[in-house]
Amino acid sequence: MGLFRLLFWIAIIFAAIWIWRRFISKPKRPRTREDAAAPMVRCAHCGVHVPRSQALSQDQRWYCSQAHLEQGPHSGDR
Repeated sequence: MGLFRLLFWIAIIFAAIWIWRRFISKPKRPRTREDAAAPMVRCAHCGVHVPRSQALSQDQRWYCSQAHLEQGPHSGDR
């Protein structure tokens, strides 16, 4: 019976410490802007969507790479 009481009190102490640490710890930081979804743009040549921060623009059109920027917008049927 003594061993049961000892294990019981050890479990109570660990649970109290765990609860105390959860409520005392700093709140988790809110999601930063970098973690949020980046605005996407469509390549005028191939149609692939890329993050606007990585895209290249010319004449209000967006391109996924320098090669597509140099080739210009796609002129065929799609």
